[in-house]
Amino acid sequence: MATDRIKILHLITGLDTGGAEVSLLRLTEAMDRDRFENVVVSLTTLGPIGTAISERGIKVHAIHMPRSLPTPLALWRLYSLLRTERPGVLQTWLYHSDLIGLIIGRIARIPTIAWNIRCSDMGKEYRRGINGLLLYLLARLSKYPDTVITNSHTGQRDHQAFGYHPKRWVVLQNGFDTAVFKPTESGHSGLRHELGLSDDTVLIGLVARYDPIKDHKAFLHAAANLLTTHPAIHFVLVGDGIDDDNRALNQLIDRLGLRTRIHLLGRREDVPKLTSGLDIATCCSLGEGFPNIVGEAMACGVPCVVTDVGDAAQIVGDTGRIVPAGDHHALAVGWRELIEKGVAGRAELGRASIERIRSDFSLAHCVERYQEFFQAISAK
Repeated sequence: MATDRIKILHLITGLDTGGAEVSLLRLTEAMDRDRFENVVVSLTTLGPIGTAISERGIKVHAIHMPRSLPTPLALWRLYSLLRTERPGVLQTWLYHSDLIGLIIGRIARIPTIAWNIRCSDMGKEYRRGINGLLLYLLARLSKYPDTVITNSHTGQRDHQAFGYHPKRWVVLQNGFDTAVFKPTESGHSGLRHELGLSDDTVLIGLVARYDPIKDHKAFLHAAANLLTTHPAIHFVLVGDGIDDDNRALNQLIDRLGLRTRIHLLGRREDVPKLTSGLDIATCCSLGEGFPNIVGEAMACGVPCVVTDVGDAAQIVGDTGRIVPAGDHHALAVGWRELIEKGVAGRAELGRASIERIRSDFSLAHCVERYQEFFQAISAK
């Protein structure tokens, strides 16, 4: 019965395209609506993910809080919304929402509050200035939420080392929709046709927004290294900020002499098809929790070379290559090893990748674990 449903309000900093935002979309879309009612609230604006969530019949609100500093009006809007919706569980996503949700949620007398940590092993820049102060404050406050969820075992260890000591840790790893991310012949031929390349061109790709933690600099330096021995390779970059307007990115491309080999595709709505068109996928981040782009590529049958951050190595297992973060020479070596396996060798790794995702990291398994968690925490 609808009256018996558990209401969960998901509070997130924003709903632009990103790993946490996409995970929230997939989770709320797939949960059993006879048992759970989901409400999504963005502290800032709706963004493309907010629109997508709304189109799936899930209630979405935007507080329109300035990104620089919370205002009394925005905090009042959030308090009023919490009092109106009266969720049984307030789940916060990302650090700013953790802090604001804990304070306003307690004032609004929400019975259960859970933080949801989505990253790990942040670089030093994430521990300085305002970000560092925020992390320090959250560590001191971590004993007050009822549960702290993390999407990776590495994330739990790193936050514990930083000073997080909650009442309860729960690791709920991401899941991947293999009905959406899957091998397609049209992806392989279509991407090369779009780029004006022959069907036998080897494509190496990175799907990630432009952000220092994603380390596009290492990707480009590795590309320059690889081209010294494999000059026919092409590279694809996809994500927010990956376009001709990005001055820093384009200057580095030109300085490294990569203009004819790098393809900047920006934000795309056809990421599953694009991903299936790659020969090798890459995650070269300096820090991650549970990187979606790795599991998505594997579900498409694309072998991966990933940096050893978050739970990336656990996801890949023996189906790809693991390299140290921040080491573009090692990244190029990983690419070379997969290139030299040839089409048949990469296809074998791709089949193993698909099986690994289906058996260990399916979306259905992830959703069921979240539902069990919400059921248990609501009954306390």
